[in-house]
Amino acid sequence: MATLVTGGTGFVGINIVKTLAQRGHDVVCFDVSAADVLVRKYLKPVAERVTFIQGDILNKGDVELAASQHNITKIVHAAAFTPNVAPSLEIERSRAIVDINVVGTANLLELASRLSLERFLYVSSEAVYGDTRDPEETLYEDSTLDPRNLYAITKYTSEMLTRRYGQLHGFQTVSARLTSPFGPMERVNPYRGRMSLIYEWTGNVVRSEPIRAGDRNTGRDYTYVLDTAAGVCTILDAPSLSYDVYNVSAGRSVTPHEVIQVLQELRPALQVIDDPTHRGRPPGAKEDVARLKEDLGFVVSFDLASATRDYIQWRETFPFLD
Repeated sequence: MATLVTGGTGFVGINIVKTLAQRGHDVVCFDVSAADVLVRKYLKPVAERVTFIQGDILNKGDVELAASQHNITKIVHAAAFTPNVAPSLEIERSRAIVDINVVGTANLLELASRLSLERFLYVSSEAVYGDTRDPEETLYEDSTLDPRNLYAITKYTSEMLTRRYGQLHGFQTVSARLTSPFGPMERVNPYRGRMSLIYEWTGNVVRSEPIRAGDRNTGRDYTYVLDTAAGVCTILDAPSLSYDVYNVSAGRSVTPHEVIQVLQELRPALQVIDDPTHRGRPPGAKEDVARLKEDLGFVVSFDLASATRDYIQWRETFPFLD
């Protein structure tokens, strides 16, 4: 028996792969990008439980081949095109966004419909709630959704496809809506261009550079990626689920000011330069995580300080200084 993880060499995907392997899963790590030196080094402690397959979710043959070689009993579909670098990218790559995020999902669901599958988990996003929310708002799984850009629309479409395929073909499905992750293995790739503010600033720290800060008071629901992966794996492995969608988040809003305070506690010599032109990620509301806690007993393990400390330590010892 094995668990298939698509997008398995990506930022969130690789942390899901590692967490699953640590929990005893045999994992098929499927991605259009080959497993490079960094990926293999990161997964070295669990290498005996991970099989790498390079393939394209838009190629049905690649997807079928991955399944034919392994007894797949669970699927985590994390592969996605996240075009949040610049508004122009949505114009330039409109069809690619739709193809990868919707057609790719349909290909995985078609595969799932022909397997004796225990559970199919779709990795969704807070983007489905909309990007014009009041930063003081709390987002519940049954909050009104307002997806407007192609990424958000395709993520919500894939949630609906996942639900309906499960109903039609008799396999369990669930979607996990993630908030802004940060942590080990966050890096630029062809399908993910904009990094988190904490990625940027911890990079400055490990390179002994000053950080530049603009607006320090608008928060986002940043979640340490090890907690993100643990939450996803908890949903995947739960004996039963009361819902078909869960928020996976730290459930708190973190401001740049709070991040700076933590960084200065860890590195008292850190220089902070006020720069009104510096633009971080837009503010975002926080997700409510009561459903995840009350139904499955999951709570995050890291607060902002411990997560940032752990991330900097990983950057320095790995080392990853980009």
